[in-house]
Amino acid sequence: MSFPIIDIKGLSVSYERKRVLSNIYLKIESGYIYGLVGPNGAGKSTLFRAILGIIRPNSGRILINSKDIEQSRKLIAYVPQKDDIDWDFPATVRDVVLMGRYPHKRLFQRLDKNDHRIAAEAMERLGITELANRQIGALSGGQQQRVFIARSICQQADIFLMDEPFVGVDMMTEHKIVDIMRELARQGKTIIVVHHDLGSVEEYFERVILLNQRLIAYGDTSSIFTRENITMTYAPQMKILQDIGLIDQENL
Repeated sequence: MSFPIIDIKGLSVSYERKRVLSNIYLKIESGYIYGLVGPNGAGKSTLFRAILGIIRPNSGRILINSKDIEQSRKLIAYVPQKDDIDWDFPATVRDVVLMGRYPHKRLFQRLDKNDHRIAAEAMERLGITELANRQIGALSGGQQQRVFIARSICQQADIFLMDEPFVGVDMMTEHKIVDIMRELARQGKTIIVVHHDLGSVEEYFERVILLNQRLIAYGDTSSIFTRENITMTYAPQMKILQDIGLIDQENL
């Protein structure tokens, strides 16, 4: 295994005395797309918040390029869940994309021509240039996701944390997002995606992290995404998932 860009050592996190993550050891390498998979309440978004330094763990440590989070924050770009965004906020598409440049600026330092050029390139890459002056709440679900992915690309980060980026988008947009993730991985970037559609895990992700408050397994999707590991991850929910068609037990 090569040198990890994210090294998580013994991470435990609790909310109001309720343990959400327990003793997580995880090494994430550069140049791969990881699917972060587990049931609701498994701690997936909590893991992201810990990597971002938003929450303080009960125990353990997270290193980014062998450094503490405080020294590495601008290396990480975050695409939040749609429900976490105030779509009524009076910001245009260009405003949101340009926010990706703020980690590179000093306090009160203004954005310059280079920042605007990088933002314009990111919008073109996502096919949203013609939406630059639109208010974000006036966009479709797929367009909104493209805006926040453009913001993360504008940040020129090394690590991309995407929390359910396919929610509310059409299949064409979903495939476009996957193509962009693959391009980023080829450039040596690291992408971790919270994902719920088990049927597309093997198609979309080279590596998978199976999580349910504790780490069930992680590694190459071909060897880790097995019937046994999925059952261990979703044990209480397996019957429900089969009933609604998200898992075909016979084919696992």
